[in-house]
Amino acid sequence: MTFDLPQVTPMVTLLNVHYSRASDLEQPDILLTDPSVQVTGYRDLFGNWCSRLVAPAGRFTLGAATVIRDDGAADPAVPADAVQHMVQDLPAETLVYLQGSRYCDTDHLSDEAWRRFGSTPLGAARVQAICDFVHGHIAFGYETARATRTASEAFAERQGVCRDYAHLAVAFCRCLNIPARYCTGYLSDIGTPEPHGVPDFAAWMEVYLGGRWWAFDPRNNSPRVGRILIGQGRDAADVPLTQIFGPGVLSDFRVWTFDADAIDPDAAPIGQPPATNV
Repeated sequence: MTFDLPQVTPMVTLLNVHYSRASDLEQPDILLTDPSVQVTGYRDLFGNWCSRLVAPAGRFTLGAATVIRDDGAADPAVPADAVQHMVQDLPAETLVYLQGSRYCDTDHLSDEAWRRFGSTPLGAARVQAICDFVHGHIAFGYETARATRTASEAFAERQGVCRDYAHLAVAFCRCLNIPARYCTGYLSDIGTPEPHGVPDFAAWMEVYLGGRWWAFDPRNNSPRVGRILIGQGRDAADVPLTQIFGPGVLSDFRVWTFDADAIDPDAAPIGQPPATNV
């Protein structure tokens, strides 16, 4: 990520792999800056690893690269008998994920959620019905991205990017008393047919069923290989990849993932993409 900054600018970033995958790292995913500045880290309220820095005026670049072990399996399927818990039986730490939030405006969608999904079977089938609907309802397009779009606006406008799919699905789940949280991370094209799209960060959701959290991806709506979590929270407001405290322009942005067994990672210097994306 390269920014053009007219003045000295404090920044907070969320670009490191989530602690749940930290033991899979084969080399540190250190945040590199150009020019070099001091970077300090902290954990936020959701356990995500964040970095603080002060960027100088002018052109400023953030970058990171690493190799992470992955079992190569697709997203696990939710068992058919994974129970949808009654609200009174939910663990206390999941209750925050039933509440409305900045982008998941449940108060505007509750009637629609119950009208559309109230008669579907409880549990995984209901969540999948939500994902099927959101996947077909929203048309994907980077040109339609808007940082202020809420779930209800995505529902009305029927367009957006992966965060809009996730926000709408999360909001519907919460309306139906199913804890759901927003996730951001890396998602490779490994195992998908070509032509592949331009690499990007991805957004999906996790839903609490049967005593644990399960990944659901309303944007792609199919199991994927190599889903690497960076952060999770109530919605995108909790896990912005970068937050700058002042004016600035994002002038360059590149993301890549590749299969280290198929491409020699030494051919890609740290902070640079490989010659071929896989």
